[in-house]
Amino acid sequence: MSRTVRFHEFGGPEVLRVEDLDPGEPGPGEVRVRVDAIGVNRAEVLFRTGRYIEPVRHLPARLGNEAAGVVEALGDGVTGLRIGQPVSVIPGFSHNDYGVYAERARVPASFVLPRGDDTDPVTAAAVWMPYLTAYGAMLDVGGMRPGDTAVITAASSSVGLAAIQTAHRIGATPVAVTRTRAKRQQLLDAGATEVIVSDEEDVAARILSLTHGKGAEFILDAVAGPGVTDLVRATAPDGTLFLWGAQSNAPTPYPSFDLGMPAVSIRTFTMLEITRSAERLRRGRAYIESGLRLGHFEPVVDRVFELGEVAEAHAYLEGNGQVGKVVMRVDH
Repeated sequence: MSRTVRFHEFGGPEVLRVEDLDPGEPGPGEVRVRVDAIGVNRAEVLFRTGRYIEPVRHLPARLGNEAAGVVEALGDGVTGLRIGQPVSVIPGFSHNDYGVYAERARVPASFVLPRGDDTDPVTAAAVWMPYLTAYGAMLDVGGMRPGDTAVITAASSSVGLAAIQTAHRIGATPVAVTRTRAKRQQLLDAGATEVIVSDEEDVAARILSLTHGKGAEFILDAVAGPGVTDLVRATAPDGTLFLWGAQSNAPTPYPSFDLGMPAVSIRTFTMLEITRSAERLRRGRAYIESGLRLGHFEPVVDRVFELGEVAEAHAYLEGNGQVGKVVMRVDH
């Protein structure tokens, strides 16, 4: 049996239960992994509350699609992996089909990557969602170039910090946006060239001032809602505003007509665009692994919880006090 997290109803962190379930043997194309660490993401909070982009098909439901562990068993047709091998499980499959919030989990082999023995599980569980999101939006789709200005909202999140590092690697200028002054120095220490405190400053005016009136070529926004209007106002001609999250929970306008139809692209993005394409994932994996190897990328882990503290981990994530990744460790 395997301790496994499920929820039987929608609600707050208190609906999460740790239950003993049989993980089962892997089927064709599947791998069973002994899970050692789990990346906690906002997608799981949204799925738990019934507000994710993909509806929950059945209850009780499982959670989680980012982890690090060791291969325990291989299903028919699986090649390139071996029993006992350290691996990372990368987000790409539906929470409706699999869940890695568990001591042991069956997952599709196509989303399992070998992990170096020198990378500890907690660090490995903090890599793929943040860096694939930043890489995918900024480089694979956005084509960010040296000299561009990249504005990053919710900059203290794991994706925000990965985006700061990604901008530096390509030679762009990362400008961090954060709600309060509490995280300003940490963001500067993390590599942000400038920090805009949105509760105190006019975000659009500050971006335009920093770019000498031109606007930012690239904006990566995790908030959405009414603030999108100001972000479009501060986007450079032919620039792109990527909406990858909706933390505001408020309706998001399409402001281009009201602003005089500027030549600005507004585009949603999810990391699944990368992970569900074998070729795009191959390129992203090579870029991220080289960045880790050369020291350009350094995952930031804010706090580590135990699997049995899953409700506390979700409550902490929703409190928005973290700088970096929230991870759960699994003790066997």
